[in-house]
Amino acid sequence: MKSQIRIIAGRWRGRKLTVVDAPGLRPTPDRIRETLFNWLAQDCRNASVLDCFAGSGALGFEALSRGAAKLVAIERQKQAAAGLRAEAQRLQSDAVEVLEGDALQLIGRLRQSFDIVFVDPPYAEPAMRQQVFAKLVTADCLNPGAVLYFEWPTSESFELPSPALRWLKQRSAGQVNYAIAEWQGSG
Repeated sequence: MKSQIRIIAGRWRGRKLTVVDAPGLRPTPDRIRETLFNWLAQDCRNASVLDCFAGSGALGFEALSRGAAKLVAIERQKQAAAGLRAEAQRLQSDAVEVLEGDALQLIGRLRQSFDIVFVDPPYAEPAMRQQVFAKLVTADCLNPGAVLYFEWPTSESFELPSPALRWLKQRSAGQVNYAIAEWQGSG
């Protein structure tokens, strides 16, 4: 049986997303998503959102449910990307664009900038956080004041990869550290 994760609030509140069984896929738990979206409450309305490692789509679909205007979801696993497309169709949302492939390559091809960016790569690839951030900057994908979400295991340390970022909120839950930071560059 496939597992499911629920959308916590907004227009799709209570709807369940099917989570495909894919290696390394770990949907952000309800408790963390609830805290994160309490932090982002004012930022979701009409936001353009980029989910760099979309997986189950829990973060991106939650943002859309809470009023984001557009979601670009990047996922390298074919089965998970197909699952994201199926969920967008099931939710009847034309605000979702699913890009299948490597985030580092695809970010460089994006010709748009974002207000909210989720950066929570597989834990087996900790260097990806800094690499993805660097690619977002060089590709000019961050609107001034953009909010970036980072997630990493409590067993690792993580410092902001740029002086143009400042922490807004940080927390831990179980084995997970998570935080949001504001982009103060490109202004």
